[in-house]
Amino acid sequence: MRVTLHTDYALRMLMLLAAAPDELHTIEEISKRYDISRNHLMKVAQTLVQAGFVESVRGRSGGLRLGKSPQNINIGAVVRATEDGFNLVECFDAEHNSCRISSACGLKGPLEEALAAFLGVLDRYSLADLIRNPGRMRRMQRLLNADAEVA
Repeated sequence: MRVTLHTDYALRMLMLLAAAPDELHTIEEISKRYDISRNHLMKVAQTLVQAGFVESVRGRSGGLRLGKSPQNINIGAVVRATEDGFNLVECFDAEHNSCRISSACGLKGPLEEALAAFLGVLDRYSLADLIRNPGRMRRMQRLLNADAEVA
């Protein structure tokens, strides 16, 4: 199972916003810190704003901040909001399924169960859980600050 870059970048953005909740962060800043395309991050931010995870403050000193407290941002919900779909195999997409054996195949059930387990594990975690370790957060901030200074 893989998540898209859109979801990966969304989770990274949320962790950065949660690490410094009293600051507004611009797309430009986040782009430099993570060395990620500004255009791609704009799409990610739009998705997160529409889902209510992030708030956008307009204006000259505007930027992004969390739209909810980290403990109220469920990781499973973020993944569901940022992924296009969970069609692990062709037969999961009834509209485009052309698999000749799908009606007799025994694979769909185990894959559906695996997907449910994957999302179930993510549902047990909040953004607060991802940033809870102070040592890890300081290291992440040092890495992001060092990379931003280089760029």
